[in-house]
Amino acid sequence: SNVLQQAADADIPVISYDRLILGSPHIDYYASFDNEKVGELQATYIVEKLGLASGAKKGPFNIELFAGSNDDNNTKYFFNGAMKVLKPYLDKKQLVVRSRQTQLNQVTTLRWDGGTAQKRMDDLLTSAYSTARVDAVLSPYDGISIGILSALKSDDYGSAAKPLPVVTGQDAEVASVKSIIAGEQTQTVYKDTRALAQVASDMVAAVLDGKKPEVNDDTSYDNGKKVVPAHLLEPVSVDKSNYRKVLVDSGYIDAGALQ
Repeated sequence: SNVLQQAADADIPVISYDRLILGSPHIDYYASFDNEKVGELQATYIVEKLGLASGAKKGPFNIELFAGSNDDNNTKYFFNGAMKVLKPYLDKKQLVVRSRQTQLNQVTTLRWDGGTAQKRMDDLLTSAYSTARVDAVLSPYDGISIGILSALKSDDYGSAAKPLPVVTGQDAEVASVKSIIAGEQTQTVYKDTRALAQVASDMVAAVLDGKKPEVNDDTSYDNGKKVVPAHLLEPVSVDKSNYRKVLVDSGYIDAGALQ
């Protein structure tokens, strides 16, 4: 905050990149993705994959919830977006969280660590699923998803008799895309960091030219001191059906990396 104050005193604009800087009035613009939309895409994929969205199936289905690190401001946006979609199904008991861990502070994963997620999933399987199966896991990030899948496979999920649940993710990391191709992780959310870099550099260019940068959201991102004007990019849901078109054909991931 001292550095931000020095910038403000010197009339230097500040652009927050990807993570919003909190607790300072001296943030002029924010470049990121629509982080609530990320959670909405993950949750929508779950309800569609289970057949709840179309009404083809009524449930109940068992679901467990994971969130990102509690010291990351984006965590609450991902989780709130997902819960906005899941809540009607939870309220109607079409989705059931057998662990009863549904509050954000109960489901966070410190440092987004896959090993921490694996341990928690192990504990959930032991405590809540000795006589039931888990049908879906809301995972906010690919590294967490890989940890969750390790725990599931250790509990014999992945066989014909005990198929893996729907497992979401985020960031389209190579390990998770390979897992999706192999039929393990089910979905990830792709965020084109090349486009984010372009938006940020366009903002810088506009500021240097004395112009107002292009923003598309001036209500969502309150950093505790002000609502920061933001340019939010659209995330994209990716699964086995479209990974090649979205990730490989666009040049984001080289096809050889997925062999």
